[in-house]
Amino acid sequence: MAQMVKTAGIDVSKAWLDVTIWPTREATRVSRDAAGIAALIAWLTGHEVIHVGLESSGGYDREVTDGLQAASFEVAQLNPLRVRRFAEAKGRLAKNDTADARTIAQFTAVMVEDVPPQRRRDLDALAEVLTYRRQLKEWSTDCTNQLEHLREPAWRKKIEQKKAALERELKQVDQKLADMVAKHDDWDTLARRLRTVPGVGPVVSATLIALLPELGALSRRAIASLVGLAPFDDDSGGHQGERHIWGGRQCVRDALYMAALSARTHNPAIAAFAERLKGKEPKVILTACMRKLLVILNAMLRDGTDRRAADA
Repeated sequence: MAQMVKTAGIDVSKAWLDVTIWPTREATRVSRDAAGIAALIAWLTGHEVIHVGLESSGGYDREVTDGLQAASFEVAQLNPLRVRRFAEAKGRLAKNDTADARTIAQFTAVMVEDVPPQRRRDLDALAEVLTYRRQLKEWSTDCTNQLEHLREPAWRKKIEQKKAALERELKQVDQKLADMVAKHDDWDTLARRLRTVPGVGPVVSATLIALLPELGALSRRAIASLVGLAPFDDDSGGHQGERHIWGGRQCVRDALYMAALSARTHNPAIAAFAERLKGKEPKVILTACMRKLLVILNAMLRDGTDRRAADA
């Protein structure tokens, strides 16, 4: 008789880990700390679980994933939206920790086919600096928006001073990013290669290194889908709707947006590509340029080559 394959799902919260095994539905709860993770590993080992799924949850999942992978479990970090859609398709409308853990376990058993990659712990520090940089940019933009409407001189002066301080700190953070990349030989090599493409600067290259480690390891279609730049059909019967991008890694997409804007001016290949699309909606053209740029960068890292003038 074939041995039953057991899969565990973990609902991660700040204080607790709710765990359910599929298909046996055995469940437990442990604290989200070193002692709790050790107890979890022992419990899963005792139940002969190998595959584990959990949702990305703003950093609370990091220590759990690291501990499980160190104990040789295959851990899949899941997109929460896909898991929720799966639950709705199963008719599970109730949402609580135990039910969520059961859904995650079944989703992992049914939907995760490939062996998940190891989490890149070495990229955490770089990703955190990039997160702070995005926050600084948002705060600076908020100041700009406020200045559009403020008329009182005293308030304008305060906001202008705040914006100037944010811009100074932003320069410091950019220098910090450059220093971090330069001190890491592998990152520095990747960054130098990526930056041979006009339009790709220090921040974009650091973003791709930290937040898209799959770059160069996937097909052109897979990498575009992962970032959220793959257009999806909207057809039914005789109806042919517009194709739209959906989902993916917003932070990477934002970085590629800025890169594509620059590339349309400074990158002859991207400029020529955009010209061929003339007549389409501007946002359609820019999205296509983002996808083209991503595919070029993916091919470069896959082949271990710098850009060729004919490509980029």
